[in-house]
Amino acid sequence: MTTRTGPVVLAILDGIGLGPDGVADDAVAAARTPTLDALFALSPPLRLAAHGTAVGLPSNSDMGNSEVGHNTMGAGRVIQQGASLIADALASGALFRGETWRWLVEGAREDGACLHLLGLLSDGGVHSHIDHVLALLDAAARDGVRRVRLHVLLDGRDVAGRSALGYLATLQAALDRLAAHGVDAAVASGGGRMVLTMDRYEADWGMVARGWATHVLAQGPHASSATAAVEAAYALNPTADDQWIPPFVVVDAQGQPLGPIRDGDSVLCFNFRGDRALQISRAFEDDALTAFDRGVRPRVRYAGAMIYDGDLGIPRRALVPPPQIDDTVGRRLAEADLRTFAVAETQKFGHVTYFFNGNRSGYVAPALERYVEIPSDRRPFNEAPWMKAAEVTDAAIAALNEGTFDHLRLNYANGDMVGHTGDWEATVLAVEAVDLCLGRLRAAVHAAGGILLVTADHGNADGMWQRDGQGRPIRGEDGAPLPRTSHTLAPVPWVIDDPSGRWRTRADLQDAGIASVGGTILCLLGLPVPPGWAPPLVRPVSAPAP
Repeated sequence: MTTRTGPVVLAILDGIGLGPDGVADDAVAAARTPTLDALFALSPPLRLAAHGTAVGLPSNSDMGNSEVGHNTMGAGRVIQQGASLIADALASGALFRGETWRWLVEGAREDGACLHLLGLLSDGGVHSHIDHVLALLDAAARDGVRRVRLHVLLDGRDVAGRSALGYLATLQAALDRLAAHGVDAAVASGGGRMVLTMDRYEADWGMVARGWATHVLAQGPHASSATAAVEAAYALNPTADDQWIPPFVVVDAQGQPLGPIRDGDSVLCFNFRGDRALQISRAFEDDALTAFDRGVRPRVRYAGAMIYDGDLGIPRRALVPPPQIDDTVGRRLAEADLRTFAVAETQKFGHVTYFFNGNRSGYVAPALERYVEIPSDRRPFNEAPWMKAAEVTDAAIAALNEGTFDHLRLNYANGDMVGHTGDWEATVLAVEAVDLCLGRLRAAVHAAGGILLVTADHGNADGMWQRDGQGRPIRGEDGAPLPRTSHTLAPVPWVIDDPSGRWRTRADLQDAGIASVGGTILCLLGLPVPPGWAPPLVRPVSAPAP
């Protein structure tokens, strides 16, 4: 093992994958990226798997996301994730035998009470899955619940931009079947996921306030049905996709809301991913919350599909216990008395801290760590695609110049957040902004005698068009390809830049995934890689090739 002299720096290029050669909708390939080009010229990058079973999701048709990506890198091994845990618990029936489900059902069976299901309605598999919702509805009816209301957040981000009507049709068919068996079940409210309810990292509590008013208080624009609300939104704004659908409250023939949340009701947030379910959970449970005026808060039985923050215990009850990630990179560094610096802008701050640390809030070892959050802009990301990449880089360079940190990690959010807008030109600019900042970071790492590691958590900007099952672009009425706003199944790059020449990438690990990032960090810091962790991606130059 060679002796390390400088820090090990991990740069995570969020949403920047390696798409197929020659496709016209790859904003990463289209961007001017002299820094990445120079890094790739050092040695061809490994293409790491960042989706499906490589990050603990049920199948390789499941796109990766930032949460499971950072979980996996920080854990150094594949951890079964929320979607898999929920799917297994549903398939085995363990979920419905669990205390939390029985507690919710018990409350909903009281006279005049209702079971409310709140969450993202799609099959994107990132925050939720419609199959889970359908299974919950069937189980509620079997268990004697006679009144159910759904509060649906519309996706258009992890799935096709305008796909809400299809999901609503599938849901309505299930509700009709329940009605035939005497269950009063209906959609009560909804809206786009980027308009209400699903804020994260407290970037915009106004979103949660709008969700509370819509779902709980039944205050907002009226609609005869969720489908009618979506159709009206499409007609009003022909270019906006589902994530921007305005809030709506479904009313009956007399104009009365179908499903305000009242005292004695049971409420289940069926999202399994934590970041965008945490704040609405706090709104239901936190007596001291002052982020917005909740009015008279109804006394309800509230639960989440998962625990969204294990350290803070939010929510208090969940259908399925969270994945246990006790042994992480952060813990190993702290035990070795090594110092860590982590920085990202608000949109991804929790990823280089909470998720990277195994779903743990706060510091692993406060005396050895420093976390810096750069506040994100509150504006559409395609209006300022450079986002806060420069400020994140400034903070990392300042930390490097201190000369006291052994490991630094940072996240550049641009490729993912701007890629989600579907704006081609803005996404190209976003990638170019990241590359420019990566060049500054690289120079600072060299000056500090360190090693720079470059990878990503999943793809996004590498595929900007919707495609059919044969990979052909799906075109709109004008013949232009429809923009894609979701993640991709693309592998992500892995590059090590070690100016000393002591380390190189292991060329034999062509099937590696991003789980190997964790062990690589430990290896480069001179620490042993624990049994059961994925193999490091590097080897000393003096060592024989495997």
